[in-house]
Amino acid sequence: MFPTIFSSQCHRTLRSAKVFLPYIALQVRTMSSQPSLTLPSGNKMPVLGLGTWKSKPGEVTAAVKTAIDCGYRHLDCARAYQNEDEVGAGIKAKVDDGTIKREDLFVTSKLWCTHHHPDDVERACKQTLDSLGLEYLDLFLIHWPMAYKRGDVLFPKDADGNWQFDDTPQVETWKAMEKLVEKGLCKDIGLSNSNKKQVQDILDACKIKPATLQIELHPLLIQEDMLQFCKENGVTVTAYSPLGSPDRPWIKDDDPRLMEDPTVVEIAKKKGKSPAQILIRFALDRGNICIPKSVTPSRIQANFETLNFKLTSQEMEQLKGLNKDYRGCALEWIAHPHHPFFPI
Repeated sequence: MFPTIFSSQCHRTLRSAKVFLPYIALQVRTMSSQPSLTLPSGNKMPVLGLGTWKSKPGEVTAAVKTAIDCGYRHLDCARAYQNEDEVGAGIKAKVDDGTIKREDLFVTSKLWCTHHHPDDVERACKQTLDSLGLEYLDLFLIHWPMAYKRGDVLFPKDADGNWQFDDTPQVETWKAMEKLVEKGLCKDIGLSNSNKKQVQDILDACKIKPATLQIELHPLLIQEDMLQFCKENGVTVTAYSPLGSPDRPWIKDDDPRLMEDPTVVEIAKKKGKSPAQILIRFALDRGNICIPKSVTPSRIQANFETLNFKLTSQEMEQLKGLNKDYRGCALEWIAHPHHPFFPI
């Protein structure tokens, strides 16, 4: 159990949002006592962050401000989410009001697929920094290993509606990413959505080791082999969609609903927690970083409170037993499998 303090700022934020929570629930962690993992560079990465994917326009600034007031010091962003200006506005508001300093935050963003060519990497990073209103990133990831046609159109297609790909290898993109660290534009660099071979290719060629691999990770997709591979190679793992991404736009009626699974619900009831808290804790208790997304103040706070309990070994095994190698974010819906570097 880590020490906690009552946050009057988080309380005010929640009250202004007309959200009622008992006093005892409003406990947050000081920056110095927040759990973190040490990256290969020696930098510290908080284990719990606020995800910003799928948040609707106009919601993200308030979510960032609420999260910071509740104690979050890790924000996960991406150019492809098309809301980094809103994230930046939230950061600026909390710096300006004295809640935090820039150096208190760990900010992650991601290089999109249309900017994989080495000549485009620095410009893309600077565009993200400009949107966020920052001078540097704590972590910059290659979002997916597949390169698209160069340019500023996020999802380029030809006149017939076919996807336009590029053949830039991820290793060449990585070499350009390393130069960003040398120039001070980011402190660390890493990968996202790569498979073991693609990570190994980077490890074999790199001067700067990947700080983390961000992948979909939850009880329906436990990825034991990948976790072991990363552990053996000293690469941390960041779990995205830890709740099974129940709000993904392409979800089907017959897709599994992880937060409604009887095992998850039973464990939640036994521990007096929500299913979401159990699933976040599942990722953390496996030694991973976790970035659940929410724009609802009460849920942002509840997600942060997962730092205050642990699952038993029996509960962990029960949750692992749900594995179906099921991906909610396999991306077949936009024809990625046609790309030669599609990792799945």
